[in-house]
Amino acid sequence: MSYEMNFGKDYNANLPSLGDTMAKVINFFGGKYIYGVGGDFAANIIAALDDKIKICPSSNEMHAGFSACAQAEIDGMGFCLTTYMVGSLPCTSAAALAVTEGLPVVFISGAPAESEVNQSAIHHTIHPNASWKAEYDNALEAFSALGMRVERLQGQRLEGHPNLAGQRFYQIVAEAYKNKQPVFIEIPRDQVFAKTQPIELPRSVNNICCGGNVLAGSELIVTNIVSKLKQAKNPLLYIGDKLKHNGRLKQLIIEFANKFNIPYATTWFAKGLFDEYAPLCLGAYNGVFTQTSGRDYIENEVDYIIDIATSIFAQDCNVAFSTGTHKVETFDNKTLLKGGALLEKDLIEIFERLLTINIAAFDFELLIDKATQVPENDKIDFNNLAATLNEIQAQQQMPLVYLPEVGNSYFSSYSLKVKRSTLGRSWLTNPWYGAMGTALPYARVVTQRLKEHKIENDNNQERTVVIIGDGGFHFQLNELIHFLKDKTDLTIIYMRNNIFHLGKSGDGNIYHCNDVDFDVHHIIAAYQGQSKTCSTVAEFKNCFLAYQQCAGISLIEVLADPIEEKQCHELKLLNLYIKAKNGQEEAIVKWQTLTK
Repeated sequence: MSYEMNFGKDYNANLPSLGDTMAKVINFFGGKYIYGVGGDFAANIIAALDDKIKICPSSNEMHAGFSACAQAEIDGMGFCLTTYMVGSLPCTSAAALAVTEGLPVVFISGAPAESEVNQSAIHHTIHPNASWKAEYDNALEAFSALGMRVERLQGQRLEGHPNLAGQRFYQIVAEAYKNKQPVFIEIPRDQVFAKTQPIELPRSVNNICCGGNVLAGSELIVTNIVSKLKQAKNPLLYIGDKLKHNGRLKQLIIEFANKFNIPYATTWFAKGLFDEYAPLCLGAYNGVFTQTSGRDYIENEVDYIIDIATSIFAQDCNVAFSTGTHKVETFDNKTLLKGGALLEKDLIEIFERLLTINIAAFDFELLIDKATQVPENDKIDFNNLAATLNEIQAQQQMPLVYLPEVGNSYFSSYSLKVKRSTLGRSWLTNPWYGAMGTALPYARVVTQRLKEHKIENDNNQERTVVIIGDGGFHFQLNELIHFLKDKTDLTIIYMRNNIFHLGKSGDGNIYHCNDVDFDVHHIIAAYQGQSKTCSTVAEFKNCFLAYQQCAGISLIEVLADPIEEKQCHELKLLNLYIKAKNGQEEAIVKWQTLTK
């Protein structure tokens, strides 16, 4: 029985293909780009999507996954496309990152046709030659082991009745959006152009059925907060990283803070969400590791805290590595608003109510940062890198968008003071170490978006700045080809010490990631970029300012010394704490003196 005979000629004529529905759904969730690597089982998907969505080739599948993670951070949703098994399995590292950071990334993989799934092992499968059974579900099981929702879409099961694959694709993608978690979908290659039942999408993502706000009692919570605010003199809003993908909630919190003159600080994981030059912003707070002027105010003046959208479980990076110095974590007079409803609908309702309350504004006065000027003749290194960049940022209107790689670069970046970016993020990294090697794939997405904003917003100027060690640089530098192809602008601060320094516990060859004879300048020249080695603070400033005006890739090489006095403040403290925990008597005395 044909579709036409079963449902009629008009219905049959309006049946979309699965590929058409996939494009429609991806566009609905704001997906203008898909990052991926081509392959035989993905060829039909590429053909179906190519004229509707920009498919951006990546240098490898892991980097495609990382770029999709960055896309989710900035655009709200990320999309990655690979071929079957050999393509999708390398994405598990990026998928682990997405699970950890709560990123709605849709990992799409081509798969064998349904007719090809039988007892014959085909290429791409993981299959020992002594096996009695062909295994086709290894990738599904691998992604499922990370705690992700996984599914292989199915074709027609009843003659004359189109399949439901398009509807299932929408439902799985919607689940990623609502729960802020990645999903993995395999698409059999014979189903891409097959007819599927048409679906009617909601008017907008805001109309996706979330089951309503099942958490009642918001008016009672607000009444309690108002009571505590009336008794407080110096309240504080302490904001976590669950706010990253909720622009509406972020807007309400800022309106509330400004209306009642209440200062706010973020966790380390939420750094970069706000303009840290705003009068009420105290920057990122993390106990003894905090370098901002807001630390003294938080620890000695604040008498009531509203803790908003922070993690349910305490995470050691976010609570001063469990050193016991995080005053917000142990503060008694606070209200915890962790958020339990989908899309934080409960928190939105609370702050909509809080904006209507009738209390007087507070008397908080702007805190003045004790900005220290770095001597021009000092050697530039990790110990003064952030202060030097802060001097540059303070003297110019153009925001710098920082992407530090995990390692020494990451820890030194916490002392950076950031301005508001049109992206909604001015500092973007992988703070929970869900995966390493993300800075350049992330920067690729950032530079693409800033290029678009420059065209759309009357030549708006912002600059992408990657801070990276030579260890991280070497295993992702193949991504540089895409900055050349995209004609996007990037400044790389290349902190070179020729070793994997963070976590180094010996002098074995495994820690030596570079060679003294390596010439990074020839690499950058091959990508039509420009580069220079800088030794002093003055040289670094002049070079950085000159490169800000240059198109393409610019790299500043800094020869970093892997010695304690050249480490940043945060890393010195962390290493001292680790030594004290390991029982070193001198370190114990120093730590106790520091934290009394």
